[in-house]
Amino acid sequence: MIGAVLLLLLPGLAEGGGRCVLNRTEERCVCRWLSEETVGSIIQCLPASVVEFWGGDLQRYAALPIGELQPSSIEILESLSIRKLIFGDLLVPEVLLARVLKFFSYTRVQELVFESCAFVGSSNWSEMAGRDLPVTTLRFHNVTSAPVTGHEPGFSSLSRWLQSLRELAVTGSRVTALPCAVGRAFGALRSLDVAHNRLGDGGLAAAFCEGAFPRLRGLSLRHNNLTSYGGACESLRRLRQLQRLDVSQNRLAAGPASSCQWPMSLQSLNLSHTGLEEVLTPLPPNLEVLDMSCNHLRTLDISLGSLKTLLLSRNVLQGVSFLRNCPMLEVLYVDDNLISELPWDELRLLGHLRDVAAAGNPYNCSCSGAGGIQRLAAMGRLGPAWPQGYVCDSPPRYRHVLVKDVSVSVLRCNSAVVIAPICAILALLCVAGV
Repeated sequence: MIGAVLLLLLPGLAEGGGRCVLNRTEERCVCRWLSEETVGSIIQCLPASVVEFWGGDLQRYAALPIGELQPSSIEILESLSIRKLIFGDLLVPEVLLARVLKFFSYTRVQELVFESCAFVGSSNWSEMAGRDLPVTTLRFHNVTSAPVTGHEPGFSSLSRWLQSLRELAVTGSRVTALPCAVGRAFGALRSLDVAHNRLGDGGLAAAFCEGAFPRLRGLSLRHNNLTSYGGACESLRRLRQLQRLDVSQNRLAAGPASSCQWPMSLQSLNLSHTGLEEVLTPLPPNLEVLDMSCNHLRTLDISLGSLKTLLLSRNVLQGVSFLRNCPMLEVLYVDDNLISELPWDELRLLGHLRDVAAAGNPYNCSCSGAGGIQRLAAMGRLGPAWPQGYVCDSPPRYRHVLVKDVSVSVLRCNSAVVIAPICAILALLCVAGV
């Protein structure tokens, strides 16, 4: 019986040869296109903690009768070391998946991954009713299946398991909507990744209805069809435990003034690659990490007392006067902008600042301009792009010269320090001569 169960948990037997290969160093076993003649090689995978199965068609086994396991078979499943299973390039009948998934309750598998799979047909999932599974992480990438809308009743049979899931990813799978009932089924979910899909502003509001994903802390909406910053705030304001939000690679616009307030728990916000020409408001008040890199920002008007990391690479900023409003800043990335000077008088007030990336800017290598950068370098705060990435653009005599090679001696940069004593001495001599 255990052999039959393993074959059903694994890809369908294909015409042609294939086998399993174990990498003992990584404790990873990869099986490709197993056939009836080579399926015996799966025994090599028993010591692995990660097992991958690629290629096959399970549809021919959809009607295969599957009985309950004998105690000896259960003991073998319980003894396996496998913690993660990856299924790729498979045609999967949902009715078969529903009948086999219950056997995972006898394993120690914590993570299931489906890569480039096609799910066909449907199932009522009744055999999963009331069952617990050890799986806490579920990932789908580039999969095709019937739309979730209309299949909400099936989630009731899976509710006991879904209420224990901690991480869910459905990426690159052309998802346009997540019904409200789906979100309410994931009562314990901490992380949700729905990047590279087709969720629009309307679909977002429906997915995050009242009671959906009540414990969610991390959410990635990267590369979808979102356009309204205010709409995203309105849709997500009910996620009262949300800490990390990624809405990068959407074409966001400010739209009408919004009074929406982001969850007070939100600490990290990624707005990179969103086409921003101005800072969208309101910003979450307790942010510690803000990424607005790869946009078209010319100025920055922000005041965030808790901000620790600010990423602004590849914009068109001309200055950093905003730093005075971020007193707790530790990490600052402003490389590849139009900044001519990093004013030391403002930088030195940031007592927590420890990591600065500011290469690729057209620096004015006057005394103050070069001096501030050299002081940061001397303190070890500039990244690996120093010194080659820091080049003078002006004045003309220093153009294309590395900032590190500019002399900022006291004699050249602060002539008053030298001239004043000389003048005082001459004055005394004149008085003495009288």
